[in-house]
Order: sequence, then structure tokens, then C-alpha cells
Amino acid sequence: MKSHSSYWQLLSYIKAQSTTIIYALICTLIFTIFWPLLAWLAGRMANYIGQGDVISIAQLAGVAAVIFLLRGIAQYQQDTLMAQSALAITLKLRIIIYAHLQKLSLNYFEVAKTGDLSYRLTEDIDRIGEVVNKFFHQFIPCILQLIVVLGYMFYLNWQLTLASLLIAPLMAVLIGGFGEQLLKFSRRSQTRISNLSSLLTEVFSGIRLVQAFAAEEYIIQKFTEEAEQNKQARYLAERIKAIQFVVVGFLEAMSVVFLFFLGGWQISQGNLTGSEFVSYVAAVALLIDPISITTSNYNEFKQGEASVDRVFELLKIKPDVLEKEGAISLSSVNGKVEYRQVSFSYSSNKTVLKNIDLIVNPGETIALVGASGAGKSTLVNLLPRFYNTDAGKILIDGIDTKELKLKSLRQQIGIVPQETILFSGTIAENIAFGQTFFDLKEVKAAAKIANADRFIEELSQGYYTYVGERGVNLSGGQRQRIAIARAIFLNPSILILDEATSALDSESETLVQEAMMRIMQNRTVFVIAHRLGTVRRANRILVLEQGQIIESGTHEELLEKKGRYARFHAQQFYN
Repeated sequence: MKSHSSYWQLLSYIKAQSTTIIYALICTLIFTIFWPLLAWLAGRMANYIGQGDVISIAQLAGVAAVIFLLRGIAQYQQDTLMAQSALAITLKLRIIIYAHLQKLSLNYFEVAKTGDLSYRLTEDIDRIGEVVNKFFHQFIPCILQLIVVLGYMFYLNWQLTLASLLIAPLMAVLIGGFGEQLLKFSRRSQTRISNLSSLLTEVFSGIRLVQAFAAEEYIIQKFTEEAEQNKQARYLAERIKAIQFVVVGFLEAMSVVFLFFLGGWQISQGNLTGSEFVSYVAAVALLIDPISITTSNYNEFKQGEASVDRVFELLKIKPDVLEKEGAISLSSVNGKVEYRQVSFSYSSNKTVLKNIDLIVNPGETIALVGASGAGKSTLVNLLPRFYNTDAGKILIDGIDTKELKLKSLRQQIGIVPQETILFSGTIAENIAFGQTFFDLKEVKAAAKIANADRFIEELSQGYYTYVGERGVNLSGGQRQRIAIARAIFLNPSILILDEATSALDSESETLVQEAMMRIMQNRTVFVIAHRLGTVRRANRILVLEQGQIIESGTHEELLEKKGRYARFHAQQFYN
């Protein structure tokens, strides 16, 4: 592999497995040494066969059996050790990439394709593991075999060997050229299969919408187009390989014909005996597999290089939200929140929040209302530092959030989102999400406060009921109450309720509202709601418009002002 090859990025991972790899290479050397012995035995046997010496043939057969046995033991050790190293490298790389993705900011995931990320973490990394395994398990042994056997061939007759090698440079140039073409088409193919994977992820997660709009034919057509493009890209790569095997195979065949011609000439000149020529031909035969495997490996290495590029591309992406050096932990929180001249934009040409000044006292409930796009969710998303502010500061108990460790900051903030996300696992694991070890009593206590304990106890296995991916076997109200229980379990000092009842029926909404009233006690709470009935009890209601707070007050005060809030209220309750 050349110095500019993408595989150099794997060097540190390979070094971590250097001890195992060295042991494997020792076994490879032992395995390789036996190859010229087998060629020598073939020549000696041919000699004794010509003489009819059965005893000597039997003795050589016994030696050959021992050689094959020792060779097999060395090969087994080499294979298992290299598989162990390759799998360890794959595991470490997969964990490092996955951990790196967890540190990336939300704005990256808002544009990244889930299917593409999944493909890189699975198929691309598996391909890298296969390449590493084949490099040490096949490529290096084959190169050593070529060196050792060629050395033996030079020992038998250097003139014949030099003549035979005249075609080698041409083959190397051809293989290199084919390899570069394969790399280009492999990159194209892997991009296509990532697009296909992304499409599958989108469709399967939104299958309800597909069926609701009777869009099956439309989706099938899109899938067919992506699959066809993937097929074309893969076909071009396979066609390059097919051409290569034909060209290289023809050159190999011509080399064998040339070899017999030269061998006959060397025998006629008295430079080679018949038995030595048999041994020489046996050595040439031992080169066929290494050459074929090396050619095949080179093709796979070129294809794998595209996977290396795609995987290490992810490591080059830096998170926007970073902890500063010497960041402090937030051990306990009273709950005072301050926004000082805070401005924020998702892109340079559109400001979402403009010079927000806000002080929220401990235990106060703040409701945020306004039209879609006014900046309500953005305002609360800045509090746990899902994004960095463009200007200004956000403080908790007088401490700038940028001075805090992210984990300690976010552990003090409970969030109940509009769209409840449940993960595959038990209900208890979902309530205690993020905790490897937890007390079931605390889980049950959180569920009781969230009005979820009754329906959970009625399930087949109670808190150990498996909820399935995205919690599809639960109703919307049940999922939302589990989300509330999850927020309660953290026992946060600050709570964010983001449209927590917007998609519920009236019965579920009543249960969820009761649960929310319980968890809001003695906490600083931010409530986002379109339904104004859910914000009446707030200590203050803030009306946002175009990223600015245009009204502030209690429900009654804002109605008396007869401003924007009063108009919202009239539209909902009197129209």
C-alpha cells in the first residue's frame, strides 16, 4: 500500500494488536518455509519414480506427510490469530466511531442520513475488518511465499527465472491500473448503497404515512430507481474485475508456454536436469495461487479503501458544542435561569432569536406561546446546550452554562418532548434510561407520579414488558406518561415540557396534565404549548414573535392588554 493510501489511518489500531500480529507472522514464516521443500520433494520423487525406487518414494511420502502436518498446524495458528486481531480492530473502530457520533451536535444529525450512518457503522467497518484480516492472513503470506519460492527458482536456474519474470512488470502495471478503476467504481457503489439504506430507514420509520397516502407505488418506484443505480455502479466494478481476470489469466497462460519452451532449451544446453525441471515446474505451480490471491486481494483492498475513507470521514467531523478545558460540575441547582442578550441562528442568513433577556426564578413556571417558527423550542434547546448561542450568555444559578460539564448540566434538566421516543427494551429500562443499574422502587415511584403505574401493572410482564422499537405497542398517552416518568426519575431541578399534550385525546390529555402538575412542583419549568388551556396556571406567559419576546405576564394580565396573546386566546376559544 502506498504512503498516500487511506489505510495509513488504520496504523494506530493495528499497532494495538501488534503482539498478536507478530505471533501470527511467526506462524506465517514457519508455514512459508515449507513451500520450497514441497517443490524439492516433487523433483526428488520424479527422479525416484524414473528409477522405480519404491522405498525412497515411500520415505519421501512420509516426509511430505510430516511437512503437510506441521504446515497445517502453523496455518491454523496463523488463521486464528489473524482473525482475532482483525475482529478486535473492527470492534475498537466501531466503538470509537459510535462514541464520536454521540458527541456530535444536534445540527449534524438534523442533516445526516440515518441509513448512511448505519451503513458506515456496519457494512463499511466490516469491510475494513475483512481487508485487515486478508492483508495479514492472505496477502503477506502470499508475498512471502512468492519471495521464498522465487528464491528457490533462482537457486535451480537463475537464467530461466529471470526470463520468466520479464512479464511481471507488465502484469503489475495492469493490476495497478485495474485497481484504481475499481476504487473509483467502489466509491460510487458504496455511495449508492448508502442512499438505498437511507431510503429504507425513512420509509420503514414512516410506513404509516406511506400507507395513509396510498403512496406504495410511488415509494416502490423510488426504491427501484435507487436499486437500479446501485446495480449499475456494482456492475461497472464487476466488469472491471472480469476484464482484469481475462487479461491477467491470458498473460499467465502465455508465461507457462514460454516456461516450457525455455526449460526445454535449458535442458538441451545441459544447464538443467529433467528432475530439476520437474522441481522447477512444481515451484511455478506453487506460485499460481499466491499470484491469484494477491491479485484478488489487491482488488478488494482498493474496494475497501473507499470504506476506510467513508468511516474516517466521520472522525473528521467536529462537534460544535464542546466542553471548555477545566469545566466544572453542577452538583446541585436551585433553579434560577438567566438569558442575557441571547441571539441565535441556525444559518447565517436567518436569525431565530434576537437579544433575549429573561430571568426565571427558582420554582417559577414559564409558558412560551407563539406561532410556529417564533423561536419557542429554540429558546429552551439552548438551555441544555444542544446548540451554542451566537451571542449572549445563559446562566443557571449565576454560572454560565459554557463553564459547565455537559453531562452535569443535562442531568439537572428533564425534558418531556412533543414526540415521545422509546427505545427497544423493557418499560423499566425506558424510565431509567441512561442508567445501567437502577432501583426498581424508584422507577415505580416515578411511574406513579406520572400516572403510568396503573396501565404498566396491567401489562403482561409489568415493568419488565418489552415495549418494542419506538414503543409502537403502546398508545400515545401511555408513551407520553412513560416519557414523563423518565423525566421524573432524573429528579431534575429544571423541567422542559415541549408540547407534551399536543397529540393526545382528551382522556389521555387529562391524565398527562395531572402528571405534569405533580412534577412541576418545586421545579423551574418551561412549558411550550399551542393549546392555551395548558398554560393558564403558569407564573408568567411569554409571547414570542420572530425571535423576540413581545409580551410577558400572567394569563389575566395578558388578556387585559388585549394584545397578541388575547388574539390567540380569542381564536382558540371563541372561533
